[in-house]
Order: sequence, then structure tokens, then C-alpha cells
Amino acid sequence: MTLSKLTATAELEKDRAESGSVAPSSVSSAVRSETSAANHNRYGWPSRLRSYLIFNPLIWAYTLILGTISLIVSLFDRNGRLQHKLAHLWSRLIMTTIVSPVTVTGMEKVVGSRPRVYAVTHASALDIPILYVHLPFQFRIIFKSELLSYPFVGWHLRRSGQVCINQQNPSASIGAIKSALKSLKTGTPLVIFPEGGRTPNGEVLPFLPGAFFLAIKAQADIVPIALVGTFDLLPMNTYHIKCRPLEMRVGQPISTSGYTLRSMDALSDRVHKAVVDLHKGRVQ
Repeated sequence: MTLSKLTATAELEKDRAESGSVAPSSVSSAVRSETSAANHNRYGWPSRLRSYLIFNPLIWAYTLILGTISLIVSLFDRNGRLQHKLAHLWSRLIMTTIVSPVTVTGMEKVVGSRPRVYAVTHASALDIPILYVHLPFQFRIIFKSELLSYPFVGWHLRRSGQVCINQQNPSASIGAIKSALKSLKTGTPLVIFPEGGRTPNGEVLPFLPGAFFLAIKAQADIVPIALVGTFDLLPMNTYHIKCRPLEMRVGQPISTSGYTLRSMDALSDRVHKAVVDLHKGRVQ
């Protein structure tokens, strides 16, 4: 269906709907069908072959080579700066390979040296490379202990000073939490994914209780970030990377002044609303 035919169909359906003969929903159904057909044509078997035979092997090669170098560097890089640069290089190689340009808006809102926690949406395994490329400073990521089982990636996370949280046994994470709190208070930003994992449907999930514990303890501002388009780029349970333009939307920092651990739910709700608004394109 061409654009002109779709427009004519929409106008006809609108006239029929106004006369009571056809439900208005038929117009949106026609639009969805047109979009689905366009996506099928754009991301058909040539896209799959490109992903499986070119993108994925290259990404694994980058991971193997730079992950090995990172492990060697970790023997003498105590502050993780060189490893952060290697992660940045790894991420830039990936983003250049998959030809998915990222438009960044709102970064001017986070100038300054105040300690901050960056609360980021999580819809894709490629969210982390986007952050390493487009956050212009060194940071630490809070991640689930399950990621330690991944070769090279897990090894890098363990050796580069990232913060591992064991959700099944929180008491085992006390040392990591204390270390992260100390780093945050001295100015090293933290990146968290407060949904607790990747969304299965592209919608922003509810935030986990306690996601902003460290921000409150350190009295650090929370910066909401919405990564838009990454679910369509690479959702869960597939290796088919669908090249597309992406966005990283940075919101206004939210102060934790006045919040305590007892009011953590209220803070979580406030940050969640800010992230959802960003994701939906509502002006902050």
C-alpha cells in the first residue's frame, strides 16, 4: 500500500466512521499493517544474514580481543581508567559496525562535578555500548551477579571496578555497596538500570525497591536517561540486530535532598515518571 493509497484509505475510513458505518479503529489497523509490512521488507532475510554473518562475529571478535587486553591491563590498572578506555573503544567499534547513529539530547544538563547516579532504561544488550560512547566521563555500572557467568564480559566487569549486586544473597554485596558508596561520594558517577533487567516488550518497567539506596545515602543527584529505539534494535532472545537511528535523552537532575530511606519509594516513583516522560518524548 503506497502512501497516497494509505492517505485515501484513511480519509475514506474517517468519513465512514463519522457516518457510523465503520469503527475508527480500522484506520489505525490499516496504519499498523502498513508499518508492519514496511518493517518486514526492511528487516527481512538480507538484514538477518548481515546480522548473523557480519555484525555478530565482529562483535564477538571485538569482545574476545579487547576483553583479553582488559584482563591483562587489570593487573596494573588499579583505578580502572585504562579499562574504561578499552570499554569505550569496544563500544565505539560496535556502534560503528551496526550503523545505528545515536542522537543525544540534554547532556548540557549534567555539567559540573556533583556526584550523580544515572538511572537508565534497559531494553537491549546494546544499551551499555551506547552509554560508554556517549557519556563523556568515567563511570561505574551496578550490575547483576548473573552477568559474571559471561566469558570476557563478566571478567571485565569483575576486574574493572564495576559494582556487582547479588540479588539472591544481598548480604554478599555489602562490600561492593560500601565501595560504590565511597566512590560516589568522591565524585565517580554510578550508572544503574532500576528496572532490574531488560524489558520484554519495550515499555519502561516498574523500578525495583531500593534502586536509589546509594543515591540517598550519598545525597547524590539522580539523572534520568531514556534510551529510545534500542528495543527495536536488539530485543531479548534474538541475535538479529536491526540497524536504525537511536536516541539518548537526558533529563533534568533530580535532587535527593530531603529524602531518606523511608521515603525511597516516593523518590523511585518520581524518577520513574521522569524516565517514562523522557521515553515518550514529553518535554521536561
